[in-house]
Amino acid sequence: MDELDKAILAELQSDARKTNRDVAAAVGVSPTTALDRTRALRQRGVIRGAILDVDLAAIGRPVQALIAIRVRPPSRRNIEGFRNWVSALPDTLGVYVTAGTEDFIVHVAVPDNASLYAFVIDKLTERPEVADVRTSIVYEHIRNNRISPM
Repeated sequence: MDELDKAILAELQSDARKTNRDVAAAVGVSPTTALDRTRALRQRGVIRGAILDVDLAAIGRPVQALIAIRVRPPSRRNIEGFRNWVSALPDTLGVYVTAGTEDFIVHVAVPDNASLYAFVIDKLTERPEVADVRTSIVYEHIRNNRISPM
């Protein structure tokens, strides 16, 4: 990535809905150059898409939690099977497959504490491969949507 690619990436990270003309003007190149570079960043997999940032409370999911899960036995089949299952659940925002004490950290958003309890007890602990679950409530989630390339 050269400096122009980095500048285009920074502009799109600040607002992925910017028009190509606005990106070009901000980085000081022609719209054609900006479009070609943006397309190249997509083709190389640097830009994978744009994500809609939703106010979770406004859509009825104000309670967030991080759930640490240990799977036993820790086989590829169990890890991949659990990962695929939990990532498809409608309450799941993100799944992190980790090393260390936990095998997974799952980020969820639910309507209330009763729903969180039901998610943990009725869904997670019912899975035969789940050996341990620890839940932490998220008071505030601050995301850095602008990360600079190295």
